[in-house]
Amino acid sequence: MDKELTKQFDGLLEKYTELLIGEVSDELTEKVKMWALYTHIAKSMPPLAKHWNVTYPDAKNEMRTIINEIKALNEKHREKANQK
Repeated sequence: MDKELTKQFDGLLEKYTELLIGEVSDELTEKVKMWALYTHIAKSMPPLAKHWNVTYPDAKNEMRTIINEIKALNEKHREKANQK
């Protein structure tokens, strides 16, 4: 894959993370990437997501934790933005 495209896409993901939750770190960016991809898969191919959830119940629980964390961080970020 083109290294320039990868670099540019990483920048896009970093900015998305910042706008979504108000802060950026490598760990948060990775969580946002997983959250976004899993959410897309669950909406576009529900049977695949369901199969994965059944096959890997521990991973499903970890994903649920990530989803809840991203949701909470987003809500906190929105509240801060609305107070300004």
